[in-house]
Amino acid sequence: MMASRRIRWPGSILPRSFFHRDARVVAPELLNKVLAGADGRAGRIVEVEAYVGAIDPAAHTFRGKTKRNAVMFGPPGHMYVYFTYGMHWCCNTVCGDEGEGSGVLIRALEPLAGIERMREARPKVRRDRELCSGPARLTQALGITGEQNGIDLVRARDGYTVLDDGTPPPENVPGSARIGIREGTDLLWRWLVAGNPHVSRA
Repeated sequence: MMASRRIRWPGSILPRSFFHRDARVVAPELLNKVLAGADGRAGRIVEVEAYVGAIDPAAHTFRGKTKRNAVMFGPPGHMYVYFTYGMHWCCNTVCGDEGEGSGVLIRALEPLAGIERMREARPKVRRDRELCSGPARLTQALGITGEQNGIDLVRARDGYTVLDDGTPPPENVPGSARIGIREGTDLLWRWLVAGNPHVSRA
């Protein structure tokens, strides 16, 4: 885990009670919140997807607890990071009751701070709008890897937090189909900030 350092983006850290709710309620309310790292890199959350344990065939936790997905069954407010396609990391906020196996995948961010460091982490990217426009892109831009799996987002000393800087989530955001899954495609559990150029797919 990262050493404790001052988070430079202003705002109040979301309390554990925020995450201790149904992932389908938490997900749209995460829109316009800020995912911030201790090194000054931060981005506004503009796209999310909910995954809901045993009732969701697309969830990693659908078939029960394993060594890989154990964090998702832990306390809400922690970060679940997993490796996909043999090359990319993706990050989620654990939600709901402990043992439920639910969470919210953060799919895209609008870069706010530490953009030069994001560019260094993703040197082949030409446009800033592509720095964090996807779940694997944003983890690379913010330096999130498997080392962050299980960190507590409610404690600043763990290196990454989710902040409320006073920007409200958009109202009455319709859900849409999640991306890159083969099962549960009928569940409209993806939400985004309409018109934002940083979403992974409009």
